[in-house]
Amino acid sequence: MKEFYEPMLYLSTPEHPNTMGIAVTLKEPVDGDILQSVVEELSARFPYFYVKAAAKDNDLVPVSNPLLMTVRNTWEPINLNSAASNHHLAAWKYDGKRLMFEISHSLTDGAGVLPYIKSALYLYLSKKTGAALDPRGFRLPGDEIPESETGNPFAGLDIDGAQAPLYSKPPTEDFYRLNNGEDHDPTITYVKLSESQLMQYCRDFDGSPNAFISVMLARAMRRYDPKSEKPISIAVAIDHKAMLGNYDNYRLFANVVEVDFPKNRSLSDLMQTCTMTRGQMMLQAQPENSLWAMKQRKAMRAKLDQMPLDMRLTVMAKTAGSARWSASVSYVSCRSFGSLDPYIDEMYAVAEPGVSDIACEITCINHQFFLAFSQSFSADGFLSIFFDELASVGISYEVMRKEPLRLCGLEDYGSVEKL
Repeated sequence: MKEFYEPMLYLSTPEHPNTMGIAVTLKEPVDGDILQSVVEELSARFPYFYVKAAAKDNDLVPVSNPLLMTVRNTWEPINLNSAASNHHLAAWKYDGKRLMFEISHSLTDGAGVLPYIKSALYLYLSKKTGAALDPRGFRLPGDEIPESETGNPFAGLDIDGAQAPLYSKPPTEDFYRLNNGEDHDPTITYVKLSESQLMQYCRDFDGSPNAFISVMLARAMRRYDPKSEKPISIAVAIDHKAMLGNYDNYRLFANVVEVDFPKNRSLSDLMQTCTMTRGQMMLQAQPENSLWAMKQRKAMRAKLDQMPLDMRLTVMAKTAGSARWSASVSYVSCRSFGSLDPYIDEMYAVAEPGVSDIACEITCINHQFFLAFSQSFSADGFLSIFFDELASVGISYEVMRKEPLRLCGLEDYGSVEKL
């Protein structure tokens, strides 16, 4: 049986691929040949991303994949774990000045993938521009891979002895839904905000970027459907690894805290609402909660391991399709790529809306916040109201583009190699 902290590939299924990625817009068109050479070169430094799925001992495990990771000159999706992706669980693509790395979310999260993106851009821009860029802060071929990056992210912690936290929030069962179930055309909208302007509002109104955006989403939902009596439930992403002191490990240990906005709570006082929202988040985002969550995850892993693999995949597919929140918000914390900043125009984290109707992924670089709104429907009426809410408190914004959400899918695991 694998250790509980190792990747659980069955968290991604063809019905719910659970794909995430980082999209970057450069100042010059992408050279595909240089990008392909960089992607190949980085396999020595990030071997845990150059893997394919294999079946072993009633489980799916990632194993080394010697085939090239694909680099496609198109924004159209392919399936991971298929011949089109050389059976990798990750793939690159580019189109004009944009490039994007997509990967199975069962392998990693935004914090885990960001060092890889930074290193790929460092090598690419060094080769493309011929400039002697400062290498500090990048993980490059030839560097030693530290144990903290690939080993047990919770080494030294007493997971089995964890006690139930003083506070844990029960899930909200009957929450407000934006999607009426009739619109099945997911889209993504890319938005740019001023870092200084948004952070000033966070300081003035006792917020943080993820709390502030959560409040603005809730205010927009109230305006969008004022007759609804259902509470608005928003999930805000946290990283259990970071909560317990490990910021380096690549594995997926992202989870969420939940903030609720019941119908009888006025949202007109922005400072009060932001303060209450941060309070809800802080109550749940404690080391004791993360330690307890790891104990629960370990128990869940042991229980799932008792099921036949086919049954486990079926259970996970059904679970992944169950809506849990009105919206979700995630903030991948990174304000600079160091010597690369002058060459970058935009950067977005992208994820499927999955178990919420709309997902807002937040990144920051070059003194700008970049928000990617993935939604499970195509109608743009809700986002128009959200933008009105931003404008109503004096925050200017720029919609960079809207397009269909085209993330890689996932091929069925039925034909994977058996070890």
